[in-house]
Amino acid sequence: MVVVQLILLKIALEHRPLPATKGGEGSMPFSGLERGSPFDIQRPYNFWQWRSHKPYWHFLLYLLGGLIVCEVLFRPMEPIYDAYSVLIGYLGLSIEATLPIPQLIANAQSQSCKGFRLSVLAAWIGGDAMKVFWFFTSTSEIPLAFKVCGCFQAACDCLLGIQYFIYGAGGDEAVLKEHAMEEAHWARGHRASHSHTRSMSAGQRGATFSDTEAE
Repeated sequence: MVVVQLILLKIALEHRPLPATKGGEGSMPFSGLERGSPFDIQRPYNFWQWRSHKPYWHFLLYLLGGLIVCEVLFRPMEPIYDAYSVLIGYLGLSIEATLPIPQLIANAQSQSCKGFRLSVLAAWIGGDAMKVFWFFTSTSEIPLAFKVCGCFQAACDCLLGIQYFIYGAGGDEAVLKEHAMEEAHWARGHRASHSHTRSMSAGQRGATFSDTEAE
C-alpha cells in the first residue's frame, strides 16, 4: 500500500496543472478554492501545497528518518516506548479515518463528483462496512480506537455516497464551471502581464526622453 501511495503521489505531482502566469497559483493544490471560504486557510509554511516536487519527497524522507530515530531511542525505555507506540497508533488511525474529508470538501466546493470514480466509492463503502462489522463481531479483543475510527470513516464514506447521489459524476454544468474558473484565472494573468508590459514601455519611453534632453 505504501508503494502504491508513493506512485500515486508521483503521478499527481507530474500531472498538476501548469501555472497560468509566472508566479501564479495554477500549480498549487486547492488553488481553485474560493477566496474567503471557510476552507481557504493559509497553512504554515504552505505545508503540502508546495510548487516544487522536491519538498514532498524531502518531507517523507524526514518523516521516515524521524520515526527510525524515535524507534531506536525509545526502544530501550519500556514505559516511554509503550506510550510512544500508543501515540503512533492513534495518530495513524486518525489520519486514515480522515482520508475522505478532502474529497468531501472538494465535492462540496464544486458541487460535483467529477473525477471521483463510482468503483472507488463502492470499494471504500464495502471495505469499511466489512471492517466495522468485523470490529464489533470479532471474538478477539479489538481496541476502542479501531472501532471509533472505523465508524467515523464509514460515516464519511456514506456522506460521499450521498454527495454522489446528489451531485452525480459531473456533467456539462461542472465542465462549464471549470472552464469559467480557468478563463477567470487566465484573464487575471493576462491583465497582470499587460499592465507589466505597459509599465515597461512607459519606463523605456521615459528613459528615451531623458537621453534626448541630455543631448
